[in-house]
Amino acid sequence: MSRLLLVRHGRTKLHQADRFWGSTDIALSDIGIRQAERLRDRLAKENISAVYTSTLSRARVTADIIASRRKANITTCEELNECNFGYIEGLTFDEIQRLHPELAEELLRWKAVSFPGGESFGDLDNRVRNFLDRLDTHKEKETVLIVAHGGPLRLIICNLLGLGLEHWLQLRVEHASLSIVETYPQGAILTLLNETSHLKT
Repeated sequence: MSRLLLVRHGRTKLHQADRFWGSTDIALSDIGIRQAERLRDRLAKENISAVYTSTLSRARVTADIIASRRKANITTCEELNECNFGYIEGLTFDEIQRLHPELAEELLRWKAVSFPGGESFGDLDNRVRNFLDRLDTHKEKETVLIVAHGGPLRLIICNLLGLGLEHWLQLRVEHASLSIVETYPQGAILTLLNETSHLKT
């Protein structure tokens, strides 16, 4: 059995803007930094052997803070970056409805859409699958920390559990949340989803 700790980065400086930020590199806010510190304390007793993170600073800094009191190496992976939303990067949903009504309709129906000038959900899923291949190098009983974004983390869970791509938005993964998946030769078990109690203490 391998144990995967799935962490979404903390809040960013543009959190309140409610815009589609994917590949844009946005820094953590002061709240996000404190959330990462809470995660560090929450995971203090975990015997983490490896840390993987997105190359985007909001995830990378979250990973740095969590790993700051341990010796585990941190590996940055572009496969864990959030989806590139192309022309709609930085837009609100209302702006997307006005400027790209067909795309907005597809988003409302949770379809596996392609973003003009960016990626498709299929592209993102392929990236995630490529990342999961990396985990085959880890031994049984290892605990691995993965710090990323809402999209990649949902797809990691879907792929490990054998859920179709159409179900990815049915999983809630909030900022600075912790989810845990245990992987076995026979398959995977989701033992924790979207845990945020460490943010309330």
